[in-house]
Amino acid sequence: MIQPNETKTIYPVILTVPLKDRDLRGRSKVSSLSRHARHALKISAEKSGYELKQTNDLLKDEHGAPLPVDGKYWSVTHKPEYVGGVIASGRIGIDIEKIRPCSALLFKRIADDSEWGLTDAESFKLFFRYWTSKEAVLKASGTGIKGLPKCKVTQITDDHHLIIEYSDKKWLIEHFYFDGHIASVVKNIYDINQMLSETGSVEWKLI
Repeated sequence: MIQPNETKTIYPVILTVPLKDRDLRGRSKVSSLSRHARHALKISAEKSGYELKQTNDLLKDEHGAPLPVDGKYWSVTHKPEYVGGVIASGRIGIDIEKIRPCSALLFKRIADDSEWGLTDAESFKLFFRYWTSKEAVLKASGTGIKGLPKCKVTQITDDHHLIIEYSDKKWLIEHFYFDGHIASVVKNIYDINQMLSETGSVEWKLI
């Protein structure tokens, strides 16, 4: 982890997927969403004062973890309606999901009884808080989904923050809610600027 004296503001960026691209299928859809997500990343870099000329050259390691560019870490996420990207001087992760009903089996897969016992509010919103938070941490750590069983929510601070313990570290997560979706970003020592939308069509709100 980077040291406290290196604290900086980060600029997670989320963009709306154009309607014309939402009907794509297969590889065309994956390619389109990836392109839009990397565009979000480029905007994040510009807002952060970093130069990111070629997003097509961004590489990942053999485990699928993003490799730093000029010492800067990055993370992207894409869903059918929204994509996101963020860049930072230290390990970073972002994840988006649409809040929707899901099965009891998934609840058991994503967290154990001790984690669900942190609050009485066992709801779909809470499920996706946990899910996106863990995804963001696993992206930041570079281990991927295989690390899920060891990634534990240990504290729910409020509706917008929780703490995860993973790989002998504590990770602070910040949530943003919009249009029936949730975005989770690894906060740690960073100050997070209000989530951005290039189109201005997304209104961020704390709920």
